[in-house]
Amino acid sequence: MNLPVDVPPGPPGPTGPTGPTRPAGPALPDGVRPLDLLRLAEEVARAAGVLVHGGRPARVEVASTKSSPTDVVTAMDTASEELIRSRLSAARPHDGLHGEEQGLQPGTSGITWVVDPIDGTVNYLYGLPSYAVSVAAAVGDTSRAGAWRAVAGCVHDPASGETWTAAEGEGARLDGVPLVAPAPPPLERALVATGFGYLARRRACQARVVADLLPRVRDIRRLGSSAVDVCLVATGRLDAYYERGLQPWDLAASALVAREAGLTVRGIDGRAPGEHMVVAAREPLAATLAAHLERLDAADDGDTLVR
Repeated sequence: MNLPVDVPPGPPGPTGPTGPTRPAGPALPDGVRPLDLLRLAEEVARAAGVLVHGGRPARVEVASTKSSPTDVVTAMDTASEELIRSRLSAARPHDGLHGEEQGLQPGTSGITWVVDPIDGTVNYLYGLPSYAVSVAAAVGDTSRAGAWRAVAGCVHDPASGETWTAAEGEGARLDGVPLVAPAPPPLERALVATGFGYLARRRACQARVVADLLPRVRDIRRLGSSAVDVCLVATGRLDAYYERGLQPWDLAASALVAREAGLTVRGIDGRAPGEHMVVAAREPLAATLAAHLERLDAADDGDTLVR
């Protein structure tokens, strides 16, 4: 573990034009401390990372597909989630579990663990280094956008060994070192990351958005792991990130890291960040990019793109 026993508070959560950007939601159960949950999240994410990285065969096979033939699951996705669920259940048997591969298992404690056993499975399939294990503890209803919030989270990159951690109100860290995102450039000098969905209709819409955005920014990156992308914005290696179609397990840990590092994590069209759209950047870049995406109807998967 990289966290000392008593971690000093990190930077306060960022404030946007309409108030604090840290989401509201249910309180933590009595006696539960975010730092205690974070220690468990990091321990479990690192253990899954050892399994995923060390157990990768020379050739990874697709075990199944989900929403489309390009939305793949490997045997290691399943094994990693089983390890995570087993360790979390052993440590906190009354908590809920919400994972990408096995869905939501409700608990009774008021805490739900939101986990992605391999975020960036296609990269993992092809032997590309951008993938991560994401483990977060949340309060609220994780099945509804805007109805929950993460209170502790870890994004562990098994290929690089880098580990991002955050606990609500305690700041964000990269490998144990406090993390504060740098001031952003204007949109025209911003390095912006994004991702694409798996359905052809959505990908066609996303391609048109990128085509409009590309001449308006420094450049576009598509690295293949949303959790890593958001953490890279928090670290200052990217300036902004946006994507449509993200699920709670894609976002829970990385969005907490981002917020605790000083980023705004928001949606567009007056909606909470989630499947509709996620934008992550420091202000004022976050607001500028979100406004541009709204103008492009970037969350519309239909044929009409620009108003």
